[in-house]
Amino acid sequence: MAGSSESEGYSPGPLAGLRVVELGNFIAAPSAGRLMADFGADVVKVERPVGGDELRRWRLHGGDTSLLFRAMNRNKRSLTLDLKHPEGRDVALRLIRRCDIVLENFRPGTLERWGLGIEQMREVNPGVILTRISGYGQTGPYRDRPGFGGVAEAVGGLRHLTGYPDRPPTRVGVSLADSVAGLYAVIGALAALHRRAATGRGDTVDVALYEAVYSLMESLTPDYDAFGVERERSGSSLPGIAPSNTYLCSDGRYVVISGNGDSIFRRLMQVIGRPDLASDPDLADNAGRVRRAEALDDAISAWTGGLPHDEVLKLLDDGQIPSGPIFTAAEIATDPHFAARGMLERHRVAVAADDEREVAFPGVVPRFTEQPGRTRWLGPELGEHTDAVLAEIGIDAQRRAALRDMGVV
Repeated sequence: MAGSSESEGYSPGPLAGLRVVELGNFIAAPSAGRLMADFGADVVKVERPVGGDELRRWRLHGGDTSLLFRAMNRNKRSLTLDLKHPEGRDVALRLIRRCDIVLENFRPGTLERWGLGIEQMREVNPGVILTRISGYGQTGPYRDRPGFGGVAEAVGGLRHLTGYPDRPPTRVGVSLADSVAGLYAVIGALAALHRRAATGRGDTVDVALYEAVYSLMESLTPDYDAFGVERERSGSSLPGIAPSNTYLCSDGRYVVISGNGDSIFRRLMQVIGRPDLASDPDLADNAGRVRRAEALDDAISAWTGGLPHDEVLKLLDDGQIPSGPIFTAAEIATDPHFAARGMLERHRVAVAADDEREVAFPGVVPRFTEQPGRTRWLGPELGEHTDAVLAEIGIDAQRRAALRDMGVV
């Protein structure tokens, strides 16, 4: 499954030669596949022959394929295949015979019902690494429950802490649970790949969306179990750490200021004209500052409220205080640092049937000094690479035509 030819002068990437079959849809498994593809892995995305991945139509502002899909599925090849059909199952196993990693995010038991469980995979490829993402994992009393990212954020403890105490719990504005689960899927798959190099054996990686969220919850459970402390929603502040909050400026813009390190706090108090607080022994450490967090926020707010946000940020920057504006998409798109770091890649893409233009897409993270990742192409058209991929696994033109006639591809 060789990928598209590399442009002259470009590194193939540190994962070149790694072969991945992505059976997932939406965001969780595809985000894992995207990261591998960014660094040179050949990722074949398997989609339903009719309609493909539903993400193609999510957040669709024009045309027939969303830019969300284009971003989440860059550098992959699209193969249409009906996995429920016996012929589709056989094609999938031929793909799996030649791959290193399989990614999937169906409800537990789905692949098994289609005759594509780990036993069938290992019959054709004993070293295959099956990486599974689901709402609640492959075991346990909740395994059969459907679970999307928003539900995982609730069950994993995050939603209870997000928002203001006098208002209902809220969510962050992105698919956080899915993206974090995708990161864990990549870590797990590469760890299993490392182990396979020593033992020759494959493995199954089990990632639960709610556990991916729960892993971010710091000392939430230990603090409760040891001290009976039940954290609640706290708005824009971070409980137990002070001062660290969002502050309103005179022009109606907000800035984020993190003055919670001991030496940083002293510098911050000098910047805002409160040397008395900088030298107060009761505020020398975080514990003392937490006891007076409200008063400290009031002092900082009084200062920010008298200045426009750009002047506030300049003075804080001069004082070496961690701080920043709250950027909109428009500000990110024109920011020089984003551009200098390669985080605003421009690619030509059809935004409507008769309108193709250059559009800014997120860059590749993380950065490598040697063999960096790169965007070779955006998320493909549905089935764009079906013929090429099937030919690579020995399915000739006549058989491909027959599979099309049956609706398998």
